[in-house]
Amino acid sequence: MKAGIHPDYHPVVFQDASTGTAFLTRSTAVSNRTVEWSDGNTYPLVVVDITSESHPFWTGAKRVMDTAGRVERFHRRYGKRGDR
Repeated sequence: MKAGIHPDYHPVVFQDASTGTAFLTRSTAVSNRTVEWSDGNTYPLVVVDITSESHPFWTGAKRVMDTAGRVERFHRRYGKRGDR
């Protein structure tokens, strides 16, 4: 590898904002926040909105969108178009 052209690749702790689950991995992400990990070392902490612990695809939780209600609300707000 060429010296001086690659970003700093270091250990980082990512924490899920909704579940609080955290995991240690390596990344180029930087953060001003730090956390002490179970090994006694201090690592940068990056809080993320979604991880595999909270994503519906990985948890099996399905969200049902009320599309009929959205269509009805659209028709009430903007009116129904006539047949052409």
